[in-house]
Amino acid sequence: MNQNVLKRDCKELHAFPHIIEFAYKKNNTIQFDSLKRETSEFLRLYYVIDGRFDWIIDNQHHILYPGDLAVIFPGQSFGGEKDLLDIGTVSWLHLGLKLSPAGAMELGRWTRLNEGECRNIFKILLLNPTPVLPKVKEAATLFQTISTELLKQEIGFTARINQTIDELFILIARQLSRQNNARRDFPKSFLMLEESLRANLSHHWTVEEMAALVGLGITAFTEKVKNYTGFSPLNYLINIRISEAIKLLKRQDVNVTDIALDTGFYSSQHFATTFKKLTGYTPSEFRKKNITPTE
Repeated sequence: MNQNVLKRDCKELHAFPHIIEFAYKKNNTIQFDSLKRETSEFLRLYYVIDGRFDWIIDNQHHILYPGDLAVIFPGQSFGGEKDLLDIGTVSWLHLGLKLSPAGAMELGRWTRLNEGECRNIFKILLLNPTPVLPKVKEAATLFQTISTELLKQEIGFTARINQTIDELFILIARQLSRQNNARRDFPKSFLMLEESLRANLSHHWTVEEMAALVGLGITAFTEKVKNYTGFSPLNYLINIRISEAIKLLKRQDVNVTDIALDTGFYSSQHFATTFKKLTGYTPSEFRKKNITPTE
């Protein structure tokens, strides 16, 4: 299932009219204009396997890291912060849901959850103040099970997939019930770190300096950043530099060399090489093609 995006009409989904789309996608380069903001009538679940994803969900900005799960309800908008899909690996599941006469969501006949359980699960989901569930690592196994069963289609795969989707809903509801609006252990420090880095990107940050900003030693800091983002501290910093460079390249009056130095690259050549590696374009090609995501 590696790199596959399965849509409703494909043969793998013929037995699942309730599955609109299922995907497992690994991005090695930034994909411009590949995740434009849109609203659909489907329930959409996105699970981040690795990487850092900048998304707008229901007009709110969210940054997702490995283990995070996004739940987007029908009628809510969703897309990349700059209409792009960031570097990393993500799996998603789009489900067509029915609406009861009272306006409540119903899963349909495929589920083995009873009516009361469905009602309670969606009540918990609707009362959730944020569409992003942090660190739901158990979801990785469930998404992988769906992927494997769709690929192999062995005896009983239909029941197994439907059961796994039920388990996914149960996991989400239980996670929300347990956390009681609890915050992740590192996000405030992490947000402060990112703000500090963006405020002075021209500085040649070391891992030791970044660790000091959040009051950690190098080893503990490196481990937390790796667990939280999937990147090493320096690769995480490079992604921030490229993100800022994309914004500056939209301004035709700013020299590419100045952008390189302002975002912390040692030279315009270093900037061009890194930019092309992560986006597929040199900075000059990026401007000429006018591939500029909307902020």
